[in-house]
Amino acid sequence: MEFQFYGRQSELEVLDELWASSKPEFLILYGRRRVGKTALLAEWIRRTGNRALYWVASSTSAAAQLRSFSQAIYGFGTTGVSFPETFTYASWEQAFQQIAELAKDKRLALFIDEFTYLLEVSPEIAGILQNLWDHVLKKTNLFLCLSGSHLGMMKREFLSYQAPLYGRASAQIHLRPFYFGVTRGFFPKYSPVDRVALYSIFGGVPAYWEQVDPTKSVSQNIKLHLLTSTNLLQSEPRLLLQDFISDPHNYLAILGAIANGAHTPKEISGVAGLPNVHLPKYFGILIESGFIERRVPVTESGPSRAGRYHITDPYLRFYFRFLADRQDQLALGARETALAEITRHMIDFIGKYTWEELCREWLLRAGVQGALPMMPDHVGSTWSAKAQVDVVGINRMEKTLVLGECKWTLSENDRKVMAELITEKAAHIIPAEGKWKVMFMGFSRSGWTSGALEYQEEINRHPVQGENWVSTGMRLVTLEELDEDLAQWTK
Repeated sequence: MEFQFYGRQSELEVLDELWASSKPEFLILYGRRRVGKTALLAEWIRRTGNRALYWVASSTSAAAQLRSFSQAIYGFGTTGVSFPETFTYASWEQAFQQIAELAKDKRLALFIDEFTYLLEVSPEIAGILQNLWDHVLKKTNLFLCLSGSHLGMMKREFLSYQAPLYGRASAQIHLRPFYFGVTRGFFPKYSPVDRVALYSIFGGVPAYWEQVDPTKSVSQNIKLHLLTSTNLLQSEPRLLLQDFISDPHNYLAILGAIANGAHTPKEISGVAGLPNVHLPKYFGILIESGFIERRVPVTESGPSRAGRYHITDPYLRFYFRFLADRQDQLALGARETALAEITRHMIDFIGKYTWEELCREWLLRAGVQGALPMMPDHVGSTWSAKAQVDVVGINRMEKTLVLGECKWTLSENDRKVMAELITEKAAHIIPAEGKWKVMFMGFSRSGWTSGALEYQEEINRHPVQGENWVSTGMRLVTLEELDEDLAQWTK
């Protein structure tokens, strides 16, 4: 589809405020690749028409970077002015001195995009820029923004206490993928079921959404954009990893293992064929990159040995579950066979991952909105040797707990789902210390039977209790209700 800039209103307002400031401002903008950092800056320039110089670093030599930046400065604000292709300032210090001149008497926005490429070939640039900011640039009328996709490097160079530029920035924006609630406005012709399916594949990454043709079904879009050996998204996992490492093979093996159901170090080691002793190093980089996370039971307090590893990026999760092992098949053009396999497993895939994540998001937002009798300060899932609960919200100070079941089935769910949660699972999940107030919740794609709704009323009229807990009620939520709420609550 033809891309039109969408959303990001709060981020645009931050840019407006920094531009309108009466003093020099320094913004750090970071986020994963393709999340829309460049589009955000370009849209702000287009909307405002403010005096701005935009330059993007590239993966090239230090000399080429300096030459490119120098020529951008030299040509700024001029038309028809020619200069030698070899023109360059003698140093970064000299180049930024020229920026100081341009911002001496008149407000100037300088946006340096993909700054981490510059750091890779000229690591000294952080110290140079720190010195220039402290002694030259902060005396000008400059609005400086440094943007980058390498999350770990951006955090080390700007947000860690030891970083040369620590404390210099006046604002930071971690640009994240869109939340699911935005899909209703972006894909108004799709049903909630279809939008959940799309979100389970592409997550909230705008550049991926651009690939979707809303006049075609979800299956047609999968076939058209994902099931060919030549589509651009096939190379995306390697491109994403190359921002962090030079040899991605072992990392790809770990992601493949997790996507196919291995979540503990022992399981991942066995599937990936990597020694257990080497995994912490790989896990550390994948966590720093934002591609995986280690989850622990939300009801546990203190360090936990029950951690499980999960892929956080929906497209990587989908790719390694359905596409990574089908490259030979796709090269032969067997798209119908691949699509049939994906379709067959898609319901379980969505139910296990995306639907549970959306229900957790709903729970967190519902607490903030005052739509619950309690506000959880931590939301996740929990498990023990005897039970697992998909959605859990906990407030330890108030000793309140929400336990929820998520079902992505084609038929309505009945009373049994919630009865098992109360009578069989709760006792194994509720912390033993203290007296707890527990609310029970159910989330269903296809709704609830009359028996389930009657059970909800029964629990609400006559609270149930256990050894150290008492219920505060039950609430059953449908996909349509969740979709409506998240659309309203997502800004």
